[in-house]
Amino acid sequence: MTAIHDARMNFRIEYAPPTVSHLKALTARQQSIVLDGVTKYLSVDPMVETRNRKPMRPNPLAPWELRLGNLRVYFDIVSEPEPVVVVLAVGIKDRSAVRIGKSVIEL
Repeated sequence: MTAIHDARMNFRIEYAPPTVSHLKALTARQQSIVLDGVTKYLSVDPMVETRNRKPMRPNPLAPWELRLGNLRVYFDIVSEPEPVVVVLAVGIKDRSAVRIGKSVIEL
């Protein structure tokens, strides 16, 4: 019998200090969707591109985006010294703009 090795890597999740105000700008339901989505989709293999998780074109916000309906989570990945996903911003997508906290950013 051959043992199957699971090469998937678990990542710790960190929220950058500005994300606290970003989350406070959301409703309680939206906050729950974001926190649950981050845990579900970013704690294992966050570098794997999926329908809702994509690398972004160069921008000042973050290298990766997680789409949760009209909510957006912008994050970076640090592999050393331990694997960590750093959530840098959380916002609401509205057409070609994203509202992050009290700011509107055109992407």
